Amino acid sequence: MMGKRKTQNRKSILREYVESFAIALVLALIVKCSVVEAYKIPSSSMEDTLLVGDFLLANKFIYGSKVPLIPAHLPALAEPKPGDIVIFKYPLNPKVNYIKRCVATEGQIVEIKNKVLYVDGKKVSDPANGKYTDPRVRDGNRDNYGPYRVPKGYIFMMGDNRDNSSDSRFWGPLDRSLVLGKAMIIHWSWKPDPNSPGFVWYNPISILEWTGYNIIHFPWRVRWNRVGDIIR
Repeated sequence: MMGKRKTQNRKSILREYVESFAIALVLALIVKCSVVEAYKIPSSSMEDTLLVGDFLLANKFIYGSKVPLIPAHLPALAEPKPGDIVIFKYPLNPKVNYIKRCVATEGQIVEIKNKVLYVDGKKVSDPANGKYTDPRVRDGNRDNYGPYRVPKGYIFMMGDNRDNSSDSRFWGPLDRSLVLGKAMIIHWSWKPDPNSPGFVWYNPISILEWTGYNIIHFPWRVRWNRVGDIIR
């Protein structure tokens, strides 16, 4: 009898662990898919608002996030509006995530004259930390665009690094259904280092070299002044 009780107790404890792990996994999946998700900035298109190596958290709930495991979305609490920094699926390759600033929504008229953005005929101020890297005014959509009315169900996106951004000027307005979330906060910022050695997972020496280099240079690679910044 005692042996059976011990076996039952072990099974009960094991089941509790399995159930706890399963619940934690489901909750983590719900949070990731529906509430908050982490992203890394891979390019310079949003400089100097966001820098290469910034790690940020996005609010997926606000725009109506996807419900895990079923083809449904939660109701949106708000719609993307001009000024919001939005994470979305790249229209030409939905497997890739992009991040840009919304500058206009459906029904609004976008026009760019010699690099200056106008929405509904009114000049729009440049983002506080945006920039231009090319003083020349070139032919084409980069520096002169429109006028163009944003269709229903779409928004118009632009990078803060106006001369170095692949955005709605080139691939058109963004379908609202591709929106994933709103950028909230920088939780980590890691300065790229071209001198950092690379590594391959099957080469222990390269892994040790990479680890040692980054431990030594850790204090200088972290952009401490950016950690915790609210994204605007």
